[in-house]
Amino acid sequence: MPELISLDQAEHLGIDQVHDLYEKYVSRSQVSLIGSFGFGRDLVDSAEGAWITLRDGRRILDFTGGIGVLNHGHNHPRVLAARDRFRQRRRMEVHKNFFSPYVAALSHNLAALLPGDLDICYFPNSGAEAVEGAVKLAYKYHGGRRGTVLHTDIAFHGKLLGAGSLTASPEIHFEFPRIPGTDSFAFGDLASFELALERHRDSTGRSDVYAVVLEPFSASALRECPPAFLREVRRLCTEQDIVLVFDEVYTGWGKTGELFHFMRCPGLVPDILAMSKSFGGGKSSISGYVAREPVFRRAYDNLADATLHSTTYYGFGEETATALEAVLVAVEEDFPGRARALGEQLSAGLARIAARHPRLVASTTGRGALHGVFLRPGPELPDRVRALLPAAARDPQAVPKLLTAAVIAALYREHGILTFFGSNRDIALIVSPPLVAGEEEAGLFLNALDAVLAKGATRLLTGFLKEKVTA
Repeated sequence: MPELISLDQAEHLGIDQVHDLYEKYVSRSQVSLIGSFGFGRDLVDSAEGAWITLRDGRRILDFTGGIGVLNHGHNHPRVLAARDRFRQRRRMEVHKNFFSPYVAALSHNLAALLPGDLDICYFPNSGAEAVEGAVKLAYKYHGGRRGTVLHTDIAFHGKLLGAGSLTASPEIHFEFPRIPGTDSFAFGDLASFELALERHRDSTGRSDVYAVVLEPFSASALRECPPAFLREVRRLCTEQDIVLVFDEVYTGWGKTGELFHFMRCPGLVPDILAMSKSFGGGKSSISGYVAREPVFRRAYDNLADATLHSTTYYGFGEETATALEAVLVAVEEDFPGRARALGEQLSAGLARIAARHPRLVASTTGRGALHGVFLRPGPELPDRVRALLPAAARDPQAVPKLLTAAVIAALYREHGILTFFGSNRDIALIVSPPLVAGEEEAGLFLNALDAVLAKGATRLLTGFLKEKVTA
């Protein structure tokens, strides 16, 4: 019998042992990439709210928000209690032959919270699966008679072959096979969208577009669509019978100051809404898409097609029970209001920091609890530092990327604050606190960022490069 590692043994592995196992069985490149930062050489003991406690006792302020997963923070007590209740009562986990009261209740609650007739729900595992399910539903709605799906030029919808075909981000730099019939238009640009529609008409003027997939707020690029653009896209999609899909995998459940970002526009309703990340309360891997009733009825609501889209794990118990409680928490604890309060403090604080460091901060942007800081090295960066950056000759984003990485490293090493960066076109330091963070945590972050930027580009870059060399 092979020697297997038990749960107890796994919890007592040291960082060198974890690195060794990753290199052997997961990815050597991940060890090289993440290991160059301080957090890549630490192990976590526990986490609660906006805080992470390391094995050596240090407390880290998590300002990544779990990259969209942790609106509820780490281990929200109500979410934990819901999962404990499910287990203690030995509720049934997965079975496709029984109806689930959790699926029924969760579907009802989403329909009650969402505008219009967004009423019919389906719950897969990941955001990419939700997007793919939505696109598949749109294709079936048209009976396969149309062959084109449109997305934006900065889209990020996932990394599966289907969702990846709709993603237009430098993060996917390898050319994988694509689903047929994809085309793009410029984000938030109505003229570009109208041209894309015109490109896909036949000789009789009939549209070949079966779906438009759009992020009302692009979390990967820190850009939002103007309300007038979204309304006109809705009008044109209705006029041409095109299924309009809003991807709010990241921005859902209060992140930008509304329950979903598109709800900033009263009366605006997509045909399908995709969600994930914080939908599971930071504990369960669950996503969902919610369709307008007429769209779903035409596509799947008949005996022949009732199981044309299904998964083994649809109706999974603990995940839907967790999401049921997570949604109640988001509503009852007013996550949108919390995001707006954080947004006011972050927006004003980041503007002050930009004014104090004009050579380093190119711009700041964002809404609610999702902001970005765009950095630039400035003209004072010495040639001796640029000489250490051979990638700069090949990649114009190399210096901003390294500078942002240096800021992330300094925030963690010197101030105990965890952040990350986005790389969709421009490089941004992402400011994405969980919605359980408050004024004190936001103040700690702003003061720390101010102190780090005061070092200047030269000290930040040389210190980071030396740390990578010795790591």
